[in-house]
Amino acid sequence: MQERINYSKQLEVRASYDVIVAGSGPAGICAAVAAAREGAKVALVERYGVVGGNLTAGYVGPILGMVGRGTMRDELVELLGVPENDMIGETGRAHDFEMAKIRLAQFVSHPNIDVYLQTTVTDVVKEGSAVRGLVVTSGEGAFALLGGVTVDATGDGLVSYLAGAQTEKGRDDGLMQPVTLEFTIAGVDENRGVICIGDVDDVKLGDERFLDYCKRLSLAGELPERLAAVRLHPTTHSGERQVNTTQVNGVDMTRVDHIFRADLELREQICTLMDFFHKHLPGYENCRLISSGTTTGVRETRRVIGDYVITAEEMAAGCRFDDVIVHRAEFIVDIHNPAGSGQAEDHIQYCDPYDLPYRCFTPKGVENLYTAGRCISGTHRAHASYRVMSICMAMGEAVGTAAAMCAECGCTPRELDVKKLQNRLTNKGIELYG
Repeated sequence: MQERINYSKQLEVRASYDVIVAGSGPAGICAAVAAAREGAKVALVERYGVVGGNLTAGYVGPILGMVGRGTMRDELVELLGVPENDMIGETGRAHDFEMAKIRLAQFVSHPNIDVYLQTTVTDVVKEGSAVRGLVVTSGEGAFALLGGVTVDATGDGLVSYLAGAQTEKGRDDGLMQPVTLEFTIAGVDENRGVICIGDVDDVKLGDERFLDYCKRLSLAGELPERLAAVRLHPTTHSGERQVNTTQVNGVDMTRVDHIFRADLELREQICTLMDFFHKHLPGYENCRLISSGTTTGVRETRRVIGDYVITAEEMAAGCRFDDVIVHRAEFIVDIHNPAGSGQAEDHIQYCDPYDLPYRCFTPKGVENLYTAGRCISGTHRAHASYRVMSICMAMGEAVGTAAAMCAECGCTPRELDVKKLQNRLTNKGIELYG
């Protein structure tokens, strides 16, 4: 029987806020800034020493997916210096991660926002079913932050989980999409070095499809089978490639006993790939590793069950909702194989531009709490589309605006008039209809 102890400690209430945002990834920074621009006093809590999440510490690029016009996604793309026509399609350029660390810190540096870096969420403060704040731990020890509305933008749905919300992980057998550690290489000959944006790319290496070439070499023992889907994105700097290829399966990144072994294996795979590039890819003979993520790239952990659970079938049909708060979201159902390499499904599921309804962001049975980012309420297959960063940015902006409105009118998220929220969003120039 596992040993247990009783633990009790009186905590200082460090401050009270209108809105607390947990997590400063693409969804979290947009939620915090949107709430602050509406006049709310905001706490932004981040476990790492830099804001941006996968935009910075996770080294994920390019910024994939699309949403309707006028969202903060457009602002951030411009801020990060990637031309709009280079975000998707055949070019798919990754942004400059080091510059992003500076520019995103400036983005959240707002008089209405207190940023708590290197501060980890350890518990929630609850009264009945309502979240009243967070218990966090920093180099000063543990303390409490109280807030009117809390936004769970942790990716892993940590706040929701601690608050007792219903969560799910993975597909029916519990397996989740594999984890990846992205890295950047320099010294690629742009006249010969192939670009491959993903599993749907038919780019050729000579007369052979590049991905078929990599698969053939993996079958010949030149590359581990799980690494055969070699994705090589250009960056905003000539001669660089952003590599999205490393993969470890069977990992649950909410479990501390899984994290180190996954990180070690991923970093060892970087060495394997570098050797493969030098030996087998024209134009990559002299490439060199220059940087990698400081944290593992996680595609999937918890999904928080909300008042509505959206499905991939609805997305494929371009679903519309009366309570839309994110409009014309678009990305493929991109399920990296939880039990092997490449894609989990034989055919890529494309989606017509779809809506995300307000009810996907309110965890069932919990009050004063929103979700934003990949942990919102959807099925395993739906999650594989909306988890990308462009869509998460639009989610964060919508929810941050909603949280500020709750503070403004003294109501809970379930009491908020969604029509008034929609009007507020459209008055800011965000496309929600049509």
